[in-house]
Amino acid sequence: MTTSAELLRAFARTRASLDGAEVTYWWSGDVYSWAPEEPYRRVFGFEGVNVARLVQGPEAGPDAYRLLSREAAFYLDPVTREILETWQDLPVVHVWNDPANQTWGAFPVPTTELGGQVCFSLEIPLAYPSPLPVAQYPVHSAGDTYKALELFQFFADRADLAGPAAGVPATLSWSRMSPWLPWMARGQQPGGLTFHCRGRKLGSYAEVPERTRAYIAGRHPEFARAPEEWSEPNETSWTYFRKLNPPQQPRD
Repeated sequence: MTTSAELLRAFARTRASLDGAEVTYWWSGDVYSWAPEEPYRRVFGFEGVNVARLVQGPEAGPDAYRLLSREAAFYLDPVTREILETWQDLPVVHVWNDPANQTWGAFPVPTTELGGQVCFSLEIPLAYPSPLPVAQYPVHSAGDTYKALELFQFFADRADLAGPAAGVPATLSWSRMSPWLPWMARGQQPGGLTFHCRGRKLGSYAEVPERTRAYIAGRHPEFARAPEEWSEPNETSWTYFRKLNPPQQPRD
């Protein structure tokens, strides 16, 4: 793994599988609030699933890959770990991101040698016009610019990466700094959320905890499979909230 193409190929085998097989990642963790003059609080547990498959070929471009995926994640009671339907008398809007696709070009993936393991790090700062402008969503929008920081680490054994398999076992660490969630109805109050999770690549979707599989099957069963075709734009918690709550049209 000395060239950018070799590093990207190794990362693709860690994140997904070169043969296009469906790959399921599962993760669990917690969500903490922060605000000026307030203590840090664990406000939610968090559990999620991403089902993806990798596409290579002309549409992705030379030395490039497309990851086709759907992602569902759920806010939990921080103590009982039950999936929440309400929080402080507000309806909870869980994560139903379809699609959650990515295109990977021949870029150098930052890696760290950790003894017998290799860590692939992705640090993704985000800043773009919010799908929820304050003028339209004064109670649900933190600002006209959506700003967040996504921090991923994928860990794989060097011995597995040295082998011929199309995909290798892997574990995951993920942290995220974000504004208040729209459904929390915090408006432009200072502060936000920090997500702190860990997970792993599963042998199959059947290894997802039964409670979580049942919740998905009862609401959006398509999230048990990866998309068959590329589509865009990606769904996010902010665009999904807008779909559920379209802005009110001004009256004449």
